[in-house]
Amino acid sequence: MPRILAPASIRPPFARYSHGVEVPPGMRLVLTSGQLGIGPDEIIPEDAGAQAELCFANIAAILAEAGMTLADVVRINAFVTDRAHMRAYMDVRDRLFPVDPPASTLLIVAGFTRPEFKVEVEVTAAAKADMPRGPHR
Repeated sequence: MPRILAPASIRPPFARYSHGVEVPPGMRLVLTSGQLGIGPDEIIPEDAGAQAELCFANIAAILAEAGMTLADVVRINAFVTDRAHMRAYMDVRDRLFPVDPPASTLLIVAGFTRPEFKVEVEVTAAAKADMPRGPHR
């Protein structure tokens, strides 16, 4: 199992994330591309929180292909287009990762490929090598 790294010699995290996560040898890794707040119906919600929900739903679907879940996420990289969107994104992240939160970085960026997008999220996940894998294409 991954191990949370929280050195007593540095300031605790500013929010619900871990300073570091150690992935031991023998674990499978999955890295996702950045997922945007758009559903399979092509609808992009106006609300940053709803977009974050879609980002994580897309990530959960990708992880399921590898036989993993959001519980296997060890690192999150998230991007928002304005400080005003940080709280909505963080509320979704904190609800989805209530225990032993992954390492996490949140950046404010100028924008994405379309102006409607406010949130993008990519993750790294790790699971035991002997865990069953999902379907392959």
